[in-house]
Amino acid sequence: MRHGKKFNHLGRTASHRKAMLSNMATSLILHKRISTTLAKAKELKKFVEPLVTRAKEDSTHNRRIAFSYLKSKDAIKALFGEVIEKVGTRPGGYTRIIKTGFRLGDNAEMCIIELVDYNELMLKDAKPAKKTTRRSRRGTAAVKETAAVEAASVPSKEAKTEEPSAPEVSDESENEEK
Repeated sequence: MRHGKKFNHLGRTASHRKAMLSNMATSLILHKRISTTLAKAKELKKFVEPLVTRAKEDSTHNRRIAFSYLKSKDAIKALFGEVIEKVGTRPGGYTRIIKTGFRLGDNAEMCIIELVDYNELMLKDAKPAKKTTRRSRRGTAAVKETAAVEAASVPSKEAKTEEPSAPEVSDESENEEK
């Protein structure tokens, strides 16, 4: 029985699972995005996010602990360097899982797991949060009145487009000078 066993064993022995998660985490840190199955991505998220949190404080102790999980000097350099520059101010949630469909061979659910602040397409779509205000029915008339007053106070566009012309010289003044 598996009472109280809270994580997915992924059909592997403990050593195989540990090595696989270490390799996947290294790839994720170095490449910023990897494609894998949904079950592996969910386990990888639980594996990587504590490492990123630990990397926020750059100390020898934290580097050694991260190295014990990742076993790659390049990944440690990338994690404590460029990754923390991007996600260091974030309070958590450093990874994103995007489902991509099902694999052809065995119909396993596939996804992309990526570091959040590295997806430029998602950053473009992110707009500043609007102020959410509660509106009531009786407030709409007041809003219309203020809009009408503002429109009346602003001069029309036609008046702005007219350019001042230079004073015209009449023929009579030219004749008098001669």
